Amino acid sequence: MKNNIIKIIISFTLLIIGLILKLKYNLISNIIFITSYLLIGYEVIIKSFKNILEGKIFDENFLMLIATIGAFLIGENAEATSVMLFYQVGEMLQDYAVDKSKKSITKLMDLKVEVANKKIGEKIVKTKVEEIKIGDIIIIKPYEKIPLDGIIIKGTSTIDTKNLTGESIPRSVSEKDEVLSGSINRENILEVKVTKEYNNSTVSKILDLVSNASDKKSKSENFISRFAKVYTPIVVFVAIILSILPPIILNQDFNTWIYRALTFLVVSCPCALVISIPLSFFAGIGLSSKLGILIKGSNHLENLSKTEIMVFDKTGTLTKGVFKVQKVCPIEIDEDEFLKLVSTAESYSNHPISKSIIGYYNKKIDHKLVKNIEEKSGMGVIAKINKKEVAVGNDKLLNELGIKFDKVNDMGTIIYVSIDKHYSGYIVISDEIKDDSYNLIKELKKDNIVTAMLTGDKEEISKSVCEKLGIDLYYSELLPYEKVEKINDLMNETATNEKLTFIGDGINDAPSLALADIGVSMGGVGSDAAIEASDIVIMNDEPSKIIKAIKISKKTIRIVKENIIFALFVKLSVLVLSSLGISSMWHAVFADVGVSLIAIINSLRVLRTRGIK
Repeated sequence: MKNNIIKIIISFTLLIIGLILKLKYNLISNIIFITSYLLIGYEVIIKSFKNILEGKIFDENFLMLIATIGAFLIGENAEATSVMLFYQVGEMLQDYAVDKSKKSITKLMDLKVEVANKKIGEKIVKTKVEEIKIGDIIIIKPYEKIPLDGIIIKGTSTIDTKNLTGESIPRSVSEKDEVLSGSINRENILEVKVTKEYNNSTVSKILDLVSNASDKKSKSENFISRFAKVYTPIVVFVAIILSILPPIILNQDFNTWIYRALTFLVVSCPCALVISIPLSFFAGIGLSSKLGILIKGSNHLENLSKTEIMVFDKTGTLTKGVFKVQKVCPIEIDEDEFLKLVSTAESYSNHPISKSIIGYYNKKIDHKLVKNIEEKSGMGVIAKINKKEVAVGNDKLLNELGIKFDKVNDMGTIIYVSIDKHYSGYIVISDEIKDDSYNLIKELKKDNIVTAMLTGDKEEISKSVCEKLGIDLYYSELLPYEKVEKINDLMNETATNEKLTFIGDGINDAPSLALADIGVSMGGVGSDAAIEASDIVIMNDEPSKIIKAIKISKKTIRIVKENIIFALFVKLSVLVLSSLGISSMWHAVFADVGVSLIAIINSLRVLRTRGIK
């Protein structure tokens, strides 16, 4: 940067001297102009020849080289030097603006800590985070960022997870609680046992997602790339025609039309679009990250603005997923023995219902009693426990096994139990709707987005949830593969340019997340399955954050369109004016560099949170 400024000052000084000497010493002034030109433009010349050798002919360096050399050939030495000088000034300002913009965007996700305080015996040793292993003990002091994921083994404090989840309220933590890298320790010293090495930590995953998001280009970005490849050769061809045909047909001076053609070339550079459009999407992804929404590519950000139907999983997405046992009804068996068998059968599952039963039983489970266990997808489990065959699941499981039972109509999820092929009772479990879900559906209705819910839960429970929230459609008692089929049906019903967004928990709904136009996982921090399966990860448990993501998406697309329209309008106007001889190379430089700077500045408006938070 400093070297560029020195070169610009020297070149500008030589240009002024050349203009002064031009009045009396034309030869000396021309030598000074050429010296100034080579000083400021040698990088453009070298880049042009390198690109030509690599087959990349039609870029801004090539256009600028042709235009300025052509100006020298027709005797416009001062203008050729001036155009190259101000082009380089504009490029420097442009690079500075882009670099500063990217730094301000990536600063939103300034999460990484370079070193951690590793505890070795009674000593504390500063160690690079990449060298910390699973099982190592690290010390986190007050107001320090947590460098690696781990479990607290000593201390209580509050942690600020705003950088990860966008949640402004600090979270209280104590021994046995999990803490995630990138959070900030707010109060007391914590001793943490590391559970993930840096490459697998939350911070590493997030930074990888944000930095690689630009690899998945939006349609707008791909269009501009293709447009530039076709547009630039056409402009060069038109410039050649413009320099040859009019002077022959109209019997006019060649130099006049060559000058117009050269001006035509300068203005044709597509820099404003090639730079500002990816920057707009980068800014949108950066702002989303700040708000706790990870978007894995600008194509997903663009598609989100076209969402016409939003489909939800129920448990853990619209509801809290925190099930509580409301009723235990054993038949011809002691309640404690009944709960022991059911809890043992469910102990190998991570499903929220299983955890609620085990938590309710609240006694140590002897896994040695389990000889065999079979999971029936969407129905339940069958286990051989202490020589007894225990089946735990929904009514479909007992129907499949041919076991007669009385269907229960209590409000809630009914878990039926059979022991040795005999119906032995049931457990009633209920879940609660998240307060945030009401706001989500309300906001979606304002945007005229159709809402639907897919669940494996009972008809009456599904209907009750949808009526309370105001969801348009629901499909209940679905197995995982039936959810996929239903999403496929809904996608077939949408128009070509409309998109279906599916929001699930990122683990059980992986096939649905993968199939939908946009897959969104809830509460995905630290979950490998969530990050892998979905296009967008909401990093806490608030489904309404998808509304913020949609607003960012629409704002980004609006600004991209503004830049395209503005840049094309100015460039086409100056192209026409240069063809008619009304505009000069000075106007062309503004139409190239000036428009680029204005488009870059406009792109940064994406970062403003007014109307989004």
